[in-house]
Amino acid sequence: MASMTPTAESSPRRRRPGIPLGRLFGFPLHMSWSVVVLVVLVTLLYGQVRDVAVGFGFAVCLLGSVLLHELGHAFTARRLGIGVRGITLEIFGGYTEMERDAPTWRAELLVSLAGPAVSLGLGLASAAGALVLPGGNAVHEVVLLLALANLIVAAFNLLPGLPLDGGRALRAAVWRITGEQQRATVVAARCGQVIGVVTGAAAVLLYLSDRFSAFGLVFMLLVAFTLWQGATAGVRLARVPLIDVARLARPIFTVPTGTPLAEAQRRAVESAPPGSALAVADSSGKLVALVQARAAEAVPAARRPWVSVDAVARDLGAIRAVPVGLRGAEALKVLQASPAGEYLVTNDGQVVGVLRTADVARLLHARDQGRGHRESAR
Repeated sequence: MASMTPTAESSPRRRRPGIPLGRLFGFPLHMSWSVVVLVVLVTLLYGQVRDVAVGFGFAVCLLGSVLLHELGHAFTARRLGIGVRGITLEIFGGYTEMERDAPTWRAELLVSLAGPAVSLGLGLASAAGALVLPGGNAVHEVVLLLALANLIVAAFNLLPGLPLDGGRALRAAVWRITGEQQRATVVAARCGQVIGVVTGAAAVLLYLSDRFSAFGLVFMLLVAFTLWQGATAGVRLARVPLIDVARLARPIFTVPTGTPLAEAQRRAVESAPPGSALAVADSSGKLVALVQARAAEAVPAARRPWVSVDAVARDLGAIRAVPVGLRGAEALKVLQASPAGEYLVTNDGQVVGVLRTADVARLLHARDQGRGHRESAR
């Protein structure tokens, strides 16, 4: 995040990216139309108090700070091997959208703290600049405002509650202590809900005590609502079982092309790990097809010695693939976006296993049954 609202580093669903601005250091960059509203509001509001030029300069520099904040997240994610879909600037700040969840608590911690660290550095550098520059001019005023804004952004973002960066850091810490990412998400999201309520209540109290303008009240209430919304989404996400493609993937047992189905099944029973997926390799040993379990079971036992595995197999090129590192809500989102009975699990382009939708469905069903038992016991 790079304002007083959260960064969606790995959101449960893709947001509308806004106006495409090209690429920056390889990251797709977008801007929401609301940014124009932000620039105009800051310019006009500050112009009523002091100077329009200072207000405009501050708004533009603030957007630059937001972008640098998000680049902190993006570069850290890239260094840790987490793909970045893009960076979007919005009226309340910005967000960096990742291709998948952080694989470890340490990666989660580093990515979450990278943005506030950039804002803190910008705030301190601007404060130092304000001390060096001669006062009484527009440049000094913009630099001073920028220092204050970045220090506030860094401090607010570090509050320990999702969807703020500090909430992601809290989730990483709880994940490290408990070893459970889902529980950590619930804890951080509940803290985020509390922060949202406190922010809204504080805004109302400050307004009633004449310390906030009507505009400030509306702005902070919108921030509070955004925090509550993001935290509530985090609670919902935690209810999704931690789908780990690497754990759910079935190993592959390969037989040569032309092998009778009965012989292939016999070899699998004798040599393959339980639950393995049967696959077909060509004469060079290259994997070329995957035996369809339902099609194989539909062949009468008496005919299986006379039916080749190729007759009940599907070419690999016709089967969707998912990366082995896909986990959590991101995994569920990908599977829902591309429904299929089974998927090839790949690692650096190599097929390493098979994910069957039925296995995911059983995991979800077990979650629902467990929840039902807990609710009935209340």
